[in-house]
Amino acid sequence: MPSAGPIPPSESLRLADLITPTQGGIASRVLAKTGGGNVTLFAFDAGEGLSEHTAPFDALVIVLDGALELTIGGQAIAAAPGSIVRMPANIPHAVDATVATRMLLIMLREPKPT
Repeated sequence: MPSAGPIPPSESLRLADLITPTQGGIASRVLAKTGGGNVTLFAFDAGEGLSEHTAPFDALVIVLDGALELTIGGQAIAAAPGSIVRMPANIPHAVDATVATRMLLIMLREPKPT
């Protein structure tokens, strides 16, 4: 597996090879980060997740494999492999893996006023 941290430029990499799932836990790796947002790869073991929280910017969840139960503003959303879900800014949300799951999280920060 390539070293942790941002991915190298100009290379084709398999997402499944970029993170090692943790039995009974959660693994994450920031693949890219800029002032406009970041891209983070997560691997959840079955029954793991992220407790309810808010973020000041929109985020996109892309399920790569497994299955997630997302709760956004109190609404339950089932997300299967190949699906994408937008979590709006400032709305409480939580993530629960019903089975071992990998997801890509893309955070979209608003540019700062100039």
